[in-house]
Amino acid sequence: MGRGGRTLVRPALDALADSAAHWTLVSTTSVYARNDEPGADETAEVVEPVDLTQYADAKVAAERSSADRLGSRLLVARPGLIVGPGDPSDRFGYWPARLSRPGPVLVPTSEGRSVQVIDVADLAAWVGRAWRTGQTGVVNAVGEVVPMRDFFRLVVDATGFDGELVEVEDDVLLTHDVQYWAGPRSLPLWLPHSDAALMHRSARAFRDAGGRSRPLTETLAGVLDDERDRGLERPRRAGLGAADEAAVLAAVR
Repeated sequence: MGRGGRTLVRPALDALADSAAHWTLVSTTSVYARNDEPGADETAEVVEPVDLTQYADAKVAAERSSADRLGSRLLVARPGLIVGPGDPSDRFGYWPARLSRPGPVLVPTSEGRSVQVIDVADLAAWVGRAWRTGQTGVVNAVGEVVPMRDFFRLVVDATGFDGELVEVEDDVLLTHDVQYWAGPRSLPLWLPHSDAALMHRSARAFRDAGGRSRPLTETLAGVLDDERDRGLERPRRAGLGAADEAAVLAAVR
């Protein structure tokens, strides 16, 4: 949500805020100013909204506009990475799809890294419950923290992959124009070590507010079925194409 997203929040507030008994704004954990504090909770510092074309700035601006109008009637839900069947971003589905094909597979080094996601069905269920119970305040809607090595093991188990995972150091990947996190020529879920805590936020408030995070195995199973239905080798918004991956592997091995 950039500047255009914020302009959608203000008209909604103008039309409905005065009469609303309860209001939920879905924000993001990307609002936080630092991503080097594993386990940080909702009290962590957020960015200052200087440039509303930037995602985090626009989200903070939307949070503040909503708080100004709604006060104690507002729930700010800050999800982490939202995943599940039908996700068009490919930031999560890339991995079960890729490990459904033969190896070797290029992966980042996993030491000191984790994966923390929220299944879209769990997020939707909690938002509905929060409305019914009148939950307010600020809550990081995040799932359990899973070490990245364990995440890859779960994907291997889900897909039956029997090839090799080739771990490559960050500087080598960057030299070969492999990108962090998302987008073309990326390794999804891979973050610089300086930002690793983006996927390591406290889930205590979410659990205390009745949030449920299903086992990652269940999410992986649903995503894998969806990836197979949509086509394992379809064009993607994130990840490495087969030719690009093979070229990098040939160069680094």
